[in-house]
Amino acid sequence: MVAVAEMKPVEILRQADPDRLKRIRHTCSHVMAMAVQKLYPDTKVTIGPATDTGFYYDFDRPESFTPADLKKITKEMKKIIKAKLPLVCEAVDRPDMLAEIEKLNEPYKLEILASIPEGEPITRYYLGDPSKLEKPWWDLCEGPHVETTGDINLNAFSLESIAGAYWRGDEKNAQLQRIYGTAWETPEQLAAYHQQQEEAKRRDHRKIGKDLHLFSIQEQAGGGLVFWHPRGAIMRNIIESFWKETHQQNGYELVSTPHVANLELWKTSGHDDFYRESMFQPMQVEEQIYQLKPMNCPFHVLIFKDSLHSYRDLPTRWGELGTVYRYERSGTMHGLMRVRGFTQDDAHIFCTEAQMEDEILGVLDLAELILTTFGFEDYEVNLSTRPEKYVGDEAIWDKATEALRQALAKKGWKYAIDEGGGAFYGPKIDIKIEDAIGRMWQCSTIQVDFNLPERFDLEYVGADGDRHRPIMIHRALFGSLERFFGVLTEHFAGDFPLWLAPVQARLIPVSDEQRDYAQTVAETMKKAGLRVEIDRSGDRLGKQIRRAELEKIPVMAVVGGKEVESNTLSVRTRKSGELGAIGITEVVDKMQQAVNNHDWL
Repeated sequence: MVAVAEMKPVEILRQADPDRLKRIRHTCSHVMAMAVQKLYPDTKVTIGPATDTGFYYDFDRPESFTPADLKKITKEMKKIIKAKLPLVCEAVDRPDMLAEIEKLNEPYKLEILASIPEGEPITRYYLGDPSKLEKPWWDLCEGPHVETTGDINLNAFSLESIAGAYWRGDEKNAQLQRIYGTAWETPEQLAAYHQQQEEAKRRDHRKIGKDLHLFSIQEQAGGGLVFWHPRGAIMRNIIESFWKETHQQNGYELVSTPHVANLELWKTSGHDDFYRESMFQPMQVEEQIYQLKPMNCPFHVLIFKDSLHSYRDLPTRWGELGTVYRYERSGTMHGLMRVRGFTQDDAHIFCTEAQMEDEILGVLDLAELILTTFGFEDYEVNLSTRPEKYVGDEAIWDKATEALRQALAKKGWKYAIDEGGGAFYGPKIDIKIEDAIGRMWQCSTIQVDFNLPERFDLEYVGADGDRHRPIMIHRALFGSLERFFGVLTEHFAGDFPLWLAPVQARLIPVSDEQRDYAQTVAETMKKAGLRVEIDRSGDRLGKQIRRAELEKIPVMAVVGGKEVESNTLSVRTRKSGELGAIGITEVVDKMQQAVNNHDWL
């Protein structure tokens, strides 16, 4: 058995029971809210759910919370936990609940009560037995919770931060204060979580992007828009070129579509109805109204519709690195992870029902090929099925869902079922990738669509000579280039493999006497397709090496008098350390081989 001290943080965190964590964290949010109202009676409570890493609660309070307040709240929470108060659930009638909340002067509870549909049960949870308390604390809630507050480990939770939040997430509503916390089963898990968080800070793509001069978000141009600097643009071009080549090798044809279209297109597709809040305001051009595209799919549909297809033409696979624009509130944007303009690696497959399973399996194979090439080999896969509200015939939904199941079975991947989690237009597969420190990131998605072929009246001529409706499969493997680049940066902590690194080699002359030799070597490397720089600073050798290390250059080659005489380079790599004196031809060959293998040197 491996001692906890010898385990990696992610291994310790994986020992936690997800269901129990949810109960602990949900209960912690209630304990925190009770503590806050005991300490600051004028505070109004709103909602406080459990999250993937902890919990939070939103409060309406005249004064701002401070770090000192968090310490007081934590102390009060520990008193409540030590009291081992039972979590008591009570079903209540709507009129009685309404009257009680009005007496309490809790406006947010009134809104929560009003949002519960008529006929649905209304429950609240007390902290403590209400029959034994003069003024019991409770909250409207469905649960689940632990049995008593004593089931929370006193040394396995902490309050983490304070942030602003709008009621119901709408900036038109009141601004609230959100207190974030985390809770685990054991102190060891809490320590592992904090260790992982510290490592995540070190890997923050925003800091690394700035330090390595990869990209920036220029506020003067408007938030949420990415500016790719030369080195970042080099990497983006490498990623795009690999994506294009790989897709063409796997039977995809590349298309290119506009950035805007007449608003009528988005009305036909339905985006203007169900996606309007995430779209920018339309613009008038002469007598017509145009809309920045939030998605690429209607454009691909129009290309398909432009000519009549035969069943012999199917499947048709079209891919595009298409830039889309979506309105994100300023408070929700985060580096490259959430922006207003981003490039989706979109592709759409038009096929027959009989071709669905093979096409989905082909997408899974392609996703695995691409993701493993970039260093991601562990996945979490979810299959989302038909929701309550959906379009299309139930029989075709069943066929599509079964096609997704069979493709996953043939692939041999384990997956979880998200019952009712599919889009209204079709079932889907979502793939999350695991990074170097165990975090999961939503990446690839494969969606079957019955909606757009119907809305745009797509047809193909079948073997029977009749017209038939094609099946449309949406799929994105990176999700978006921007977000994937951010995940990639954090996964490698900016220490990119040789084939991806914007600068693959740095030549470091010991003195001015070796500069001509270094220039000759650089030209040889560049002719071989390698990205190389010469340090021309004139700084002492140690400082030049340190600078190359900070910039995470994969290969450093010191050029001194001995190297010039022997026509060699003294090579040091970030992956393997000192390699000693190596001939120029051998260095070039080794680097080219590593690049071709998508590896380090």
